[in-house]
Amino acid sequence: MSDALRPDPDALPARVKRDDRTRRGTLRLYLGAFAGVGKTYAMLDEAQRRKSYGEDVVVGLVETHGRKQTEALLPGLEVIPRKRIAYRGVTLEEMDVEAILHRRPAVCLVDELAHTNAPGSERAKRYEDVEILLDAGIHVVSTVNIQHLESLNDVVQSLTGIRVRETIPDSVVDAADELILIDLSPEAAQARMRHGNIYPPVQATAALQSFFRRENLAALRELALRRTAQEVDEQLDTYMREVSDRRTDVDEHVLVFIDHTPMSRTLIRRGWRLAQGMRADLIVAYLKRELSEEGERELGRTLELAEDLNARVIAVEGDDPVQALAALVEAEGVQHVVLAHRKRGGIDRLLHRSLADALMLASPYLDVHLVAPRD
Repeated sequence: MSDALRPDPDALPARVKRDDRTRRGTLRLYLGAFAGVGKTYAMLDEAQRRKSYGEDVVVGLVETHGRKQTEALLPGLEVIPRKRIAYRGVTLEEMDVEAILHRRPAVCLVDELAHTNAPGSERAKRYEDVEILLDAGIHVVSTVNIQHLESLNDVVQSLTGIRVRETIPDSVVDAADELILIDLSPEAAQARMRHGNIYPPVQATAALQSFFRRENLAALRELALRRTAQEVDEQLDTYMREVSDRRTDVDEHVLVFIDHTPMSRTLIRRGWRLAQGMRADLIVAYLKRELSEEGERELGRTLELAEDLNARVIAVEGDDPVQALAALVEAEGVQHVVLAHRKRGGIDRLLHRSLADALMLASPYLDVHLVAPRD
């Protein structure tokens, strides 16, 4: 090789390093059952260890909520200043994604993954900001609580009586390279709350009487344990498939039939949990028809949820929903259908078959799951 074509040996390490940095970063996610279990503390403790090993670590955004033990882990870490956004006469602070990209660290800490960004931000949700960092080759360490998973939104409300407004698609958690459960018993969490280690005294008293009741914490903890166990099972399943060098095709399908009502979102979440338990494909179907402007908006929200949960969406045509669904069940090889349970009067029950009854007659080997509406 001539000297003109021979690569510069001193330039090779820099080139390799630059190429490595263009690869997608990894997401390491600390999962908790509720606030105060120690997710942020664990994340900062990991950052201090990484820094001691010589890794390039920065704090993109961390919320200590005034907790002294957590704040004690911040000194020595480089903190990227937050971006200030003016909104209705108030200045709000958010993570400065552009500054982090300019700094280009190896690892970035991003707390509270389900956070909704301030109006006027380039992206609506913090997990979308994290996607930008990952695409740039930056490794991200983040935190989230189990009640923020979209598929569990209805379950959390039924258990605690509280509707969680900030949610993230389950696909974000599924795509995490590492999921680490930070566990704490309900009794220990309540003790931390009483001692002022989570909220200030006045706020702690109110929390102990509402969200932080023992039965709520126990239910949330069980959800977190189950979600982590599910992740472990999926990783083991993937590993075993790779070892045996074979591929298992999905042979079961769950079909959720929806309309333009808000109840449809409950049906999709129930169908998603059913499909996850059976390792089945999730299909969401709706009948094409003329809708009001409000109906179109509601249907649009429902279809967004279906996409967030990685469902296949199929619009079926026809005036008879029974015939349309029966044809779809046969074409897709569906074994399970999720329908809304509709209350009907005695005369209506005598004169007309329900959609569930008619569908089971048309498809005798179909399992139909009826979901009752909840106020």
